[in-house]
Amino acid sequence: MEQLTVEPQKAILAGVNLNHQPDFEYSMEELANLAAACDVEVAGVVTQNLSRVNTSHYIGTGKLQDVRALMELHQANMVIFNDELSPSQIRNLESELDCKVIDRTILILDIFGDRARTREAQLQVEVAELQYMLPRLVGLRESLGRQSGGVGTKNRGAGEKKLELDRRRIEEKINALNKELEVLVAHRQTQRKKRKKTEVPVVSLVGYTNAGKSTVMNALVELYTETKDKFVFEKDMLFATLETSVRNIELEDNKTFLLTDTVGFVSKLPHHLVKAFRSTLEEVKDSELLVHVVDFSNPEYEQHIRITNETLKAIGVEDIPMIYAYNKIDLKEGDIPQSQDNIVYTAAKQKQGIDELIGAIRERIFKDYVKCEMLIPYDQGQLVSYLNEHATILLTEYEEHGTKLTLECRQSDYSKYELYVCS
Repeated sequence: MEQLTVEPQKAILAGVNLNHQPDFEYSMEELANLAAACDVEVAGVVTQNLSRVNTSHYIGTGKLQDVRALMELHQANMVIFNDELSPSQIRNLESELDCKVIDRTILILDIFGDRARTREAQLQVEVAELQYMLPRLVGLRESLGRQSGGVGTKNRGAGEKKLELDRRRIEEKINALNKELEVLVAHRQTQRKKRKKTEVPVVSLVGYTNAGKSTVMNALVELYTETKDKFVFEKDMLFATLETSVRNIELEDNKTFLLTDTVGFVSKLPHHLVKAFRSTLEEVKDSELLVHVVDFSNPEYEQHIRITNETLKAIGVEDIPMIYAYNKIDLKEGDIPQSQDNIVYTAAKQKQGIDELIGAIRERIFKDYVKCEMLIPYDQGQLVSYLNEHATILLTEYEEHGTKLTLECRQSDYSKYELYVCS
């Protein structure tokens, strides 16, 4: 049987630096990384300084000539633009360049589509793709007809099938997917309510994509469970994890907290995706503490911190205490500062700084614990069992009228069983 050969993807990147943005160069580097994550080879880059983008073609006519020349020189078959293009811009650019034209948004959607593993993540990505495509049907249809490919960088035909639908049917599809999503979201909210009833504090890992959140989670899981069965997927790649994972971390003194790992952020994260993943990211809202994992070895780490904090604010996550875990210190040249206040320095892969991180977490989420003595009557043995399981027992003594416990417990348990506290 004759095998189909897939044409290799080779792209020219194009970006507009509006009013000399300080982070523009990094934004273009990141676009190249996003392209690489889609197995697209970057053959050249064209940039332009403008006070506002060209409404018809995004870049000026002179730069369009430069793009065309680079395409011919490197035999590129695609141009990727660093911002979200309007439907008319896609149409005009495709007409001028006679090739597939995509933007940063569809590139990120492609990566999310590849990485989504759970049904919920797959639904969220599909909703975001359809919402993105709806106003762009004409321009995208021409592109797909020329390239016989799928959405964005993919040659899978899925995009063509979707675009055969008219607008009404696409809207119906979005509604059907959203209804299915609502069922999954309701199930997760029920799980969250159950967790809240247990009064176990929740700590959420947040941060820029590929900062090492999953590695931090696995380091803690291994340290406190001595098993790899509960490991989450980790890899040195953009958006390795899209699903929210929750793990129970039980410390040696019976103190327990839930650790959640969430999707990473990136600059110019498409608003369709933020909207689609809002329900997943709402896990973060129920946290008592955020651990903001930062790739300290990346020269742009301060930019990553700013983007992450802005994205958290955009989804309504504010006023939650935060610890910064400056990760990958093993890849950083020079002296590493001492941990201080809300900053801890870690190399999660090498298990460096994990004890300090646990100490910082413990200090903040268990501050309402009370140290006391309780005398529990012998006919209340179930209470002794409960405290042994949910409190830190420092000393047990058997006296005439009952079991005397010297312990450290949650404020809520102290209030509940204050009757037995020794004065």
